Amino acid sequence: MQLVQIFTSLLLAAFAGYIGAWYFGAIEGNFALLLFLATVVTGCYWLAERFYFLPRRRHAALAIEQAAQARRAELDRQGIARVDIDTGDAQQRVLAQPWWLDWTAGLFPVIAAVFLLRSFLFEPFKIPSGSMIPTLLVGDLILVNKFTYGIRLPVINTKITQGNAPQRGDVMVFRYPPQPTLDYIKRVVGVPGDEVAYINKRLTINGEPVPTDTLPDYFEEDATRYFKQFQEELGGHPHRLLNNDSVPAFVQGASNFAYRDNCRYSVEGVVCKVPEGHYFMMGDNRDNSLDSRYWGFVPEANIVGKAFFVWMNFGNWKRIGGFQ
Repeated sequence: MQLVQIFTSLLLAAFAGYIGAWYFGAIEGNFALLLFLATVVTGCYWLAERFYFLPRRRHAALAIEQAAQARRAELDRQGIARVDIDTGDAQQRVLAQPWWLDWTAGLFPVIAAVFLLRSFLFEPFKIPSGSMIPTLLVGDLILVNKFTYGIRLPVINTKITQGNAPQRGDVMVFRYPPQPTLDYIKRVVGVPGDEVAYINKRLTINGEPVPTDTLPDYFEEDATRYFKQFQEELGGHPHRLLNNDSVPAFVQGASNFAYRDNCRYSVEGVVCKVPEGHYFMMGDNRDNSLDSRYWGFVPEANIVGKAFFVWMNFGNWKRIGGFQ
């Protein structure tokens, strides 16, 4: 038992160290993997508690009661006045769950519920940057639908149900192609087979200009300035976007990504043919977004889910609600 306690202490310390190193940026963490391992480890302790440790504690508590009964019988046989022998406290101490089981087996139901909910239904996501302004603001806490595009196994991200294909205009969370341990969020602009042209800051898909209307200028509080604002319609759903007149139309610093030959860059912008099984993503804050114009197409295997709801913004509760 002592060895199990020491092993559990070291295991919990390793988990805490990993989380701390991740939080302070010393390592590149993987929350999905961490949650999966926590579920497996606490599940093993839960099984051990249910079928081994708890029965042993119950047996020990029963032995205390049986010993007390035998003591009472012996006193009665000797003609000694009956003395109440209280075994309640001793039994409670024996039955009490040790701290190391409380922090493992005791947490398993909660961890398992979070794992299943996050892996197969809805995953929370925090907006880290301003690339999706004005649709999503920095600090928005959103929910991501994990089954719309097909259910995937956690950690390995293997698709096990077909689901629906992403559509133009969807706001999608995906694994960042140059660094798949990071999750990004952008809007689907091009689907497989599309020719996407972003020339002089106007979007054209398959030779058809995307309907765009001018809106009043948008004041961005963090930048303390106004930006040109437009309403664009993709997939039959309107959404707002921003342009910064001080940023040129040409794409600066595009990397050497897969299928780069599908793209033609010029001083006016970029034209790309979306390959099969891939998607072209752009941020709504068009001149402040590192997206498919810079690092290429998103493979279908990198899809995480469809973003659809702001459930909290601690700086502005009016942000709570759906978006498109």
